[in-house]
Amino acid sequence: MRIRATVAAVTGALALASLAVPAAQASDKPAASALSTFAAKAGADEVVGDTKITKVVVNGGKDIVLGTTATKTVSLSVTATDPSGIEDVFAILWHGTDLESPDGVDGGVVPNEDTATCTVSATDPAVSTCKLTFTFDPAMDLYKNELAGTWKVAVGALAKDEDGVVKDAAATTKVKRNARLVTFNASPEPVKKGKPITVTGKLERANWATGKYAGYTSQSVQLQFRKKGTSTYKTVKTVKSSSTGALKTTVTASTDGYWRYNFVGTSTTGTAVSTSDFVDVK
Repeated sequence: MRIRATVAAVTGALALASLAVPAAQASDKPAASALSTFAAKAGADEVVGDTKITKVVVNGGKDIVLGTTATKTVSLSVTATDPSGIEDVFAILWHGTDLESPDGVDGGVVPNEDTATCTVSATDPAVSTCKLTFTFDPAMDLYKNELAGTWKVAVGALAKDEDGVVKDAAATTKVKRNARLVTFNASPEPVKKGKPITVTGKLERANWATGKYAGYTSQSVQLQFRKKGTSTYKTVKTVKSSSTGALKTTVTASTDGYWRYNFVGTSTTGTAVSTSDFVDVK
């Protein structure tokens, strides 16, 4: 598992870092003896003392969508409370059914920071909101397409009196394969009123297993039109992508305006909008 580059020297913060290490592996880590303090008191989904995790937000509540090469850094915000105040939080983004044996590379994605940045509430010193960031690398973290979908967020919060709480799945987030609409064209241009317009394009999505994009087959894609002089697109019809991801349909020319394809996404794939193409109707 990838771990923090450095760990705070105080025993409490070291103990919190143990949340990134499954119990079976703890004895293999140099800081195992120091880490045992908190781990011995609290197992998964257990609380020691008055510490509570009240809110977890990943990426501002938005899906995490990744292509084949570019890394993406996302934020995590954890609000926790304890009468003594919050010392630190730690978290792991992971995929699978069991935190002890997640199915992602290295067990999950861990924070970029050694310690969280915590801000104490202006109205209640017992409450702190702590922030961390995580960087996804498709080539490293997403080696198979089955990793698309719901990821869980394991969170631990450590209080200043060394009480704390651990939750294997304090929240969830969606990690999706990027989609894109390419080779879009509406023709002929110009066209006589009442004559057909042919609109083509191709829907593709990231294949994490190969590191390339491939046609996304049998998907419903909206053909949309925006009349010249207006600002809103309206769906004209729904088109099904072919076995190669190709899109093709015809519509009747009626007025000047802009055409585009719009894909609303799925539970494992992000949204996509094509470029627009203006057609002059004579």
